[in-house]
Amino acid sequence: MGAGATSGLLGDQKAVEAGEGKERFQKQRQVLLFFVLLGIAQAGSEPRHYSVAEEMESGSFVANLLKDLGLEVDVLAPRGPRVVSKGKKVLLHFDRQTGDLLLNEKLDREELCGPTEPCVLPFQVLLENPLEFFQAELWIKDINDHSPVFLDKEIILKISESIIPGTAFLIERAQDLDVGSNSLQSYTVSPNSYFHLKLQDSPDGILPQLVLDKALDREEQPEIRLTLTALDGGAPPRSGTALVRIEVLDINDNAPEFAKLLHEVQVPENSPIGSQVATVSARDLDIGAYGEISYAFSQASEDIRKAFRINAKSGELLLRQKLDFESIRTYTLNIQATDGGGLSGSCVVFVQVMDLNDNPPELTMSTLISEIPENMQETVIAVFSVSDPDSGDNGRMVCSIQDDLPFFLKPSVENFYTLMTNTALDREIRSEYNVTITVSDLGTPRLKTQHNITVIVSDVNDNAPAFTQTSYTLFVRENNSPALHIGSVSATDTDAGANAQVTYSLLPPHDTHLPLSSLVSINADNGQLFALRALDYEALQALEFRVGATDRGSPALSSQALVRVLVLDANDNAPFVLYPPQNGSAPCTELVPRAAEPGYLVSKVVAVDGDSGQNAWLSYQLLRATEPGLFGVWAHNGEVRTARLLSERDAAKHRLVVLVKDNGEPPLSASVTLHVLLVDGFSQPYLPLPEAVADPAQADPLTVYLVIALASVSSLFLFSVLAFIAVRLCRRGRATSLSGCSVPEGHFPGHLVDIGGTGTLSHSYQYEVCLTGGSGTSEFKFLKPILPNGLVQDTEQN
Repeated sequence: MGAGATSGLLGDQKAVEAGEGKERFQKQRQVLLFFVLLGIAQAGSEPRHYSVAEEMESGSFVANLLKDLGLEVDVLAPRGPRVVSKGKKVLLHFDRQTGDLLLNEKLDREELCGPTEPCVLPFQVLLENPLEFFQAELWIKDINDHSPVFLDKEIILKISESIIPGTAFLIERAQDLDVGSNSLQSYTVSPNSYFHLKLQDSPDGILPQLVLDKALDREEQPEIRLTLTALDGGAPPRSGTALVRIEVLDINDNAPEFAKLLHEVQVPENSPIGSQVATVSARDLDIGAYGEISYAFSQASEDIRKAFRINAKSGELLLRQKLDFESIRTYTLNIQATDGGGLSGSCVVFVQVMDLNDNPPELTMSTLISEIPENMQETVIAVFSVSDPDSGDNGRMVCSIQDDLPFFLKPSVENFYTLMTNTALDREIRSEYNVTITVSDLGTPRLKTQHNITVIVSDVNDNAPAFTQTSYTLFVRENNSPALHIGSVSATDTDAGANAQVTYSLLPPHDTHLPLSSLVSINADNGQLFALRALDYEALQALEFRVGATDRGSPALSSQALVRVLVLDANDNAPFVLYPPQNGSAPCTELVPRAAEPGYLVSKVVAVDGDSGQNAWLSYQLLRATEPGLFGVWAHNGEVRTARLLSERDAAKHRLVVLVKDNGEPPLSASVTLHVLLVDGFSQPYLPLPEAVADPAQADPLTVYLVIALASVSSLFLFSVLAFIAVRLCRRGRATSLSGCSVPEGHFPGHLVDIGGTGTLSHSYQYEVCLTGGSGTSEFKFLKPILPNGLVQDTEQN
C-alpha cells in the first residue's frame, strides 16, 4: 500500500476515535440531563408545553392559558397573574384581560439555546389571592434564518503527487447555527477532473471529503482551485461557499503521529488569559520539510477559536480568554498535526472547566407590598425567587432575614420564597420596618446578595382619644363678659392621620332642665370652653357637664371627661338693711330712758348681703350722731348701745346714721338712720299719774303714741323679714335645680358677722320687744337667730 493511502487510513481511524470520544461524552450529558429532568418532574406537576417560531414580532400570540389555568376571564385580573422566568429578561407577557400569552420581544433561538434542540424555555405563571404557580415550557421552533458559513473562506490542501486515486481528504466543514432540517444537509464541489465529493456522517454533522479520482502531476498542474458549496435543508435552502486551494507536493510517505491520542485536562474557570492548558506533541519519521510539523485546530467551532489558541510550532494550548463554567462547561478540541508534505495526524483534547464560586446569588422580586395595615395576621409582604448559576455547593443557597423582626420566610416551589408577617403589627409601637433579605451560597468563600425592603405599617383606627385628665375644674367669676374663654380640655389620639384628628363636643347633660347649650360652648377643634352669657353666682354657683372627644376614623372612636365649672362670687350686692325698715312713711323712733346705764341696748341694725364669703361679711359703724360720744355701734352685730350715762342736759331727740359695709373689694355699703328719743320713767311697769288719779281718762298722749309707733314698727319688721325669707328660699330652690352642687362653706373671722351663710337671709329671725317698768330702764330684747352649724364658711378655702 502506498504512503498516501496509509496516511488517509490513519486519518480516518483517528477521526473515528475522536468521534467515539464525542459520542461517549454526548451519552454522559444525556444521562445527566435525564436525571435533572427526572428531579424536576418529581418536584412538581408536569409542565404544559407551548411552542412558537423564532423571530416572530413582539406581541405575537403564543397561546391562551384560560383553559389550562382553569379560570374565567372575569376572575383573571383580580388574581394578578404574571409571568416569572429565570434570568433578568422577561420574554413573555401575560394579558390579564384575555388570558393570552404574548411575546415581549423577538426570540432568537440560536441566541437563547445555541445548538441545543429542542430549545425549551421554562417559565411559571404566578397567581395571587391565593398564591398559585402554573409551570409551563415554551418550545422555540427553528426557522431557516442562517446560511451555512465556512469559518475559513480559503481552505488549503497540500497533497503529494504520490497519493493514489481513491484517497479521501477531509475538508473543514461549514457551520450552520440552525438545527433540524434547517441545518447543514449537503455539500457540492465545482466540476473538475481530479476530485469528487464524498459526504461522511459523524456525531458533529456531515463531513465533506474530497476523493482523488486520478493521480496528481505537480509538473502538469501544481495547484488546483475548487469551489466548495454547503447547502442546508431549508425551504428555500441557503448556501455558503469556500475556496479549496490544492497544492500538489512532492512525495511524502510518513504522516505525523501523536504519542497520545486523547488528552483530558481540567481548567478552573476565570484562569488568566495566556494560561497553558495542555501541550500536544507529534513526531514525523520524515526528514527535512516533510518532517517539520505544524499544529492547528481541526473542526473547531467559533467558541473554541475564541477561547483557545495553539502554538503552531510547540503544540502549547493556551487560553485566549477567561473560561466561564456557567456558559460552557466542556470543550472538545481536535488538534491536527501536519508535516511539510501535507500528511497529518490528529488528537483530541477534552477540556473540563472547573466551577469556582464566582457568582453571587440572584434575587428576583415578583410581588412586593410595601404598605400593610396594622392588626392583620400572616400578611404576604413579598414573593421572590433566588438563583445561583454556579454548581454544587457553590450553587446551593440559604435565605434569611433578621431575627428581631415580626416576619418569616416561607419556602415555596423551585426556590420561591414568601415573606410574611408572623404576628399582627401595631403601628403605635413601630410604624416602619427595614427588612434585609440575605441570600448566601454554600461555596468557598461564601458569596451573598442582600435586598432591602421597607415595610410601612398603615394606621387603623384602634385607639380612642384620651383626655389628659378624667375631670377638669374651671373657675369663672360672676358677671363675666359673654363669650369669655374659661378654660380648655385636651385629648390626644395615638393613631395617625384622620384617625388622630380629634373633635370636641358637649354631651347632653343628665339634667334635662339644664340649658347647657345656652350657658357654655366648646371649640370643636381645640377644646376651648367659652361662657356664652354672664353668670350670676347668686343664681348658679356651679355647673357640671361632660365633654366628648371623637376622632375622624371609620368607625369613629370617642371618650369623655367631666368638667366642673365653679362660679366665683363678685362683690356686686350692697348690704340691705332689714331693720329699721327704710320704706316706712314715718321714721322709726327708739325710746331710751334717761336712767339707762352705759351699754344699754338702744336698738339693733339688721342687714343682709346677697353675696357670699368675705363679700357678705358685714361691719357696722356710727357714721353721724346728733351728740357724738353718747351712743356707740358694735361693729360685729350692729347693736346700738349707750356709751355713757345720760344726763338732764342731753337733748331729748337724737338722730343716728349707721353705716353698714361689706368686706368685698371694693367694699359696698348702705346707711340707715335711727331716731332716738330720751324719756323719763320709761322702765316702770306702768306710769302712775299723781296729778290725775281721779280722772283715768286723762292718759298721757305721749305714751299712746309710743305704743302705737312701736306696734307699727314691729309689724312692719316682721312682715319684711317673712317676705325676704320667702324670696331667698325661692331663689335657692332654683339655684339648686340648676347646679346640683352645694356651695363651699367656711367660717367668718371674729371681728365680722355674716347674717346669711349663702349671702341671703335664709333662716328666720325672731325678735321680742319688751317694755318694762319699775327699774327705770327701757330696752329691746333680741332673740338670737336659729342657725345650722357650719352654714357660714370661708369660700376662700376653696
